[in-house]
Amino acid sequence: MFQEAAQFLLRVVFELAATAFWLRFYMQWTRVPFQNPFSQFIVRITNFAVKPARRMIPGLFGLDLASLLFFLLAELIWVLSSLWVAGYPFLAAGAAVWPGFLLLTLAACLKLVIYLMIALIFVQAIISWVNPFSPIAPVFYAMARPALAPFQRIIPTISGIDLSPLAAFIVLQLLLILPVGGLERLAHGLLYGLP
Repeated sequence: MFQEAAQFLLRVVFELAATAFWLRFYMQWTRVPFQNPFSQFIVRITNFAVKPARRMIPGLFGLDLASLLFFLLAELIWVLSSLWVAGYPFLAAGAAVWPGFLLLTLAACLKLVIYLMIALIFVQAIISWVNPFSPIAPVFYAMARPALAPFQRIIPTISGIDLSPLAAFIVLQLLLILPVGGLERLAHGLLYGLP
């Protein structure tokens, strides 16, 4: 019971941190306007780490690599701490299991990004139905656009209803099941010596 509670608390802390760092990176990549309350909130809660790190980690092509690094670091710490709480024998395993840790971290990163895309698409769809002229609508529209645009080019609107979010949900769920699930199985195989 203690193990489950500890894993839950670790997951909440590190996944929330990873989410904030990813959103900061992703909002910059999608050119989200930063003059709105949501963007300002993300910037303020991540400034403590990102601002000092930018002195050593320069941006690349206008992207904030410091935020991306902290996203990856938060996921790595989450993976290692959850395995530690579960009783993984780090000392007995040796350095040969590090590829398994890194693959599991990559799978955790991809899983979180996919879940965030699902959430962003869902919020954008709700805002577009309820209050499309809300000041926050452009933020979620810009963040959901990269996932929706390919489907919007293929799937026409039917009676004014955009079905691209439904198609995006299906493809994102398939990505969770097939490549991300396969990556997790491979990582567990490397960590526990499973075939």
